[in-house]
Amino acid sequence: MSFALDDLEEVSLVLKLLGDKTRLTMMKLLEKQECCVCELVEIFKTSQPSVSQHLRKLKDAGLVKENRKGQWIFYSINSNSKHNELIQKLMFYVPSQDQELAELDKKGLRISCN
Repeated sequence: MSFALDDLEEVSLVLKLLGDKTRLTMMKLLEKQECCVCELVEIFKTSQPSVSQHLRKLKDAGLVKENRKGQWIFYSINSNSKHNELIQKLMFYVPSQDQELAELDKKGLRISCN
């Protein structure tokens, strides 16, 4: 994989965004399935504005996309991102977050926005 000089700036931005543990974890959670903000609020035990800000940064960089279902917005990895190959390679090294989603299921909080 080789990048032109302007691509280097973009790759640097992507790596900087994913250098944040919360955003990196969000990307791993979204790797297999979409989540809504309320689910991520429960997983990270933080405020909705904080989660939304992280998601906005990822969306602005084109790394995640949103899917509106009624009044709720669900987020997933943007497989059409020009950085998708890089993201997929990085996700290989990030530990699974399946237990977080399983815990939401167990608590009955999975897709609690409906």
